[in-house]
Amino acid sequence: MTVMSSTADRENLKMTVVAEFNSPAEKVWEVWADPRKLEKWWGPPTWPATFTEYEFEEGGTARYHMTGPEGEKAPGFWRFELIEAKRQIRFLDGFAREDGEIDENMPTMVMEMTLEGNGDHTTMTTVTTFNSLEDLEQLLEMGMEEGIREAMGQIDALL
Repeated sequence: MTVMSSTADRENLKMTVVAEFNSPAEKVWEVWADPRKLEKWWGPPTWPATFTEYEFEEGGTARYHMTGPEGEKAPGFWRFELIEAKRQIRFLDGFAREDGEIDENMPTMVMEMTLEGNGDHTTMTTVTTFNSLEDLEQLLEMGMEEGIREAMGQIDALL
């Protein structure tokens, strides 16, 4: 499995996931930069994602929904804050309403993904920062940690 560790740090309001791949950083970068590849792993296997908008540039927005096993839809959005090609992405991540706009009744968080490559080996670290302990606990209860581990476990097949 690609995911080496996941840690919820309640004191610092962070969740960190570390994954390792036997691929160069350039290939791992593509699973984030290409929305069609992103659709093949973002979300657990039983909740695949469909990206309907993907402006992969600083200030750009991504809109998507995950589709559950019974056909239910869970819309989400990203707002890209930082993109350093083949190295780092930081974005505001949150839930959306059916019309694609931010769901103000659900938490938002900032996710930062960093790649560290060494030839044909890459370590991908994602650190999600929450606004409050309540937000962190709510999302952990919803299965976020397990879901992201399952999602990232699908990346190897794309590489």
